[in-house]
Amino acid sequence: MVIYGVALLSFCMLLGIILGEFLGRLFGIDANIGGIGIAMLLLIFLSERLKKSFTLGDITEKGITFWSMIYIPIVVAMASKQNVLGAIDGGLIALLSGGIAVLLSFLLIPVLSKIKK
Repeated sequence: MVIYGVALLSFCMLLGIILGEFLGRLFGIDANIGGIGIAMLLLIFLSERLKKSFTLGDITEKGITFWSMIYIPIVVAMASKQNVLGAIDGGLIALLSGGIAVLLSFLLIPVLSKIKK
């Protein structure tokens, strides 16, 4: 059922935020360091682990897959918005370095697609 996907997503999100806050305090920063990324990695790892360890029903597996697939694009969109706002506040160097990183990423697409084949 879809509710299992929501439960797994909630668990990963809470654990990721707790670990991110812990990392922030460990490094003396009053911020969450990588909590969303940790949550994403946990979600990917646990959803694959559940598929291999347990016999899940088809509807349950679809629910977990749905929330796994929808969570990552939302987080990427949220992070990119924060990065753009930070770059605008940071000035020309931040915008220039962000543009160069995007350009290099686009240039690597053909290289990575050849490696896949």
